[in-house]
Amino acid sequence: MAAYCRVSTDQLEQLSSYDAQVSYYTNFITNHPDYEMAGIYADEGISGTNTKKREQFNKMIEDCKAGKIDMVITKSISRFARNTLDCLNFVRLLKDLGIGVIFEKENINSLDSKGEVLLTILSSLAQDESRSISENSTWGIRRRFEQGKVQVNQTKFLGYDKDENGDLVINEKQAKIVRRIFSDYLDGKGPNRIAKDLEKEKVPKWDGTYKWYESSIRKMLSNEKYKGDALLQKTYTVDFLSKKRAENDGDVPQYYVENSHPAIIDKDTWEAVQLEMERRRAYAEKHGIHKVDYATHDNPFAGRIICGNCGGAYGRKVWNSTDERLRRIIWRCNNKYLAKGEKGCGSGHIDDGVLYQAFISVFNAVVENKDYFMEKWAEQINGQDILKRVMAKRFIAIFKMSKPIDRFDVDLYFKLTEKITVFDGKLVVSLLDGSEVECEIE
Repeated sequence: MAAYCRVSTDQLEQLSSYDAQVSYYTNFITNHPDYEMAGIYADEGISGTNTKKREQFNKMIEDCKAGKIDMVITKSISRFARNTLDCLNFVRLLKDLGIGVIFEKENINSLDSKGEVLLTILSSLAQDESRSISENSTWGIRRRFEQGKVQVNQTKFLGYDKDENGDLVINEKQAKIVRRIFSDYLDGKGPNRIAKDLEKEKVPKWDGTYKWYESSIRKMLSNEKYKGDALLQKTYTVDFLSKKRAENDGDVPQYYVENSHPAIIDKDTWEAVQLEMERRRAYAEKHGIHKVDYATHDNPFAGRIICGNCGGAYGRKVWNSTDERLRRIIWRCNNKYLAKGEKGCGSGHIDDGVLYQAFISVFNAVVENKDYFMEKWAEQINGQDILKRVMAKRFIAIFKMSKPIDRFDVDLYFKLTEKITVFDGKLVVSLLDGSEVECEIE
């Protein structure tokens, strides 16, 4: 004989019940003259509404199939399962194997002739009880949401821990990573590049692993909890049996709590990131770019060279030659050669080296006219545009001690540049503070 024990929560009183069940059945089977111990199978702190995550239960069923168990004893139907279908399916499966299940509380032996009829009725009642518990739990959670009480699983939430009162507190070591991600984004990096940089440097995630994903970075950048606020009930449980959750698109109420916990990111910076994400999205849509954030150190101009003639993006091309000295990298409007019969863009190509030199010239021009730009950025800091306000502070920090450069600095380029527009005979370099500087093409 084997025994199955389970409690559905990790609350102290439930854990006492769990220990009592294990102890009771160990003594019961060991001391009974007609029974031989086949094992105690116990799942601790796992819901009984389905059996998918109940490892010990599933192991017991496999041992039954393997012929290691002749009889199973359990406290009650609600301990065995709160799902009518699961309960009946497993009881019938075991019955077909000649294995009975004894439910002590209900005094049912599944091998008895009356067992299945009574079992069906009682199992339905157990499922209805589970529904009631789920609804009461949901009601309680939503009442706490209405009162502005935030519940967050901080173990999967980088940057925060919980104190002895259950309140969110900043984990400073992790918070540095969060601040870096927001800063890197405003420095012109895309989520994919941020993820790759973190992975390359072996910066740990919340679980201590080093595999970062672009989607995770995007979610972090748009998570309002990092500015100290909380939008509650973003998702909700659709079905209490399957535990399936869905995005809340207005199906149930949402609650927004301001200043619910300490902020890692100041509100201006957080809002600036949201505005920058929207700016990049609008920029990509305007210029027909599939993805604006794919520029890299090896290809910094990808998606950032725009045709002054048609507004489309330029693409990088390699002109090969048997003579390596004649091999050239050029940029050409992606609309220059369209489908057969369609007239393409008439703009010309531009050498890769010209683009590098253009940024160097613009950077040095800003340095030489530092007083003018410092005055402009000071005005932006006092303006209403949050993105320009945050960018102006960053520009001031960059140029405060800057000197002219003679080599292309890719990190400076990403931090400062929105795009380079190509016209006949000139380039216009647009900076992220809204400035535009014209360069002649020699």
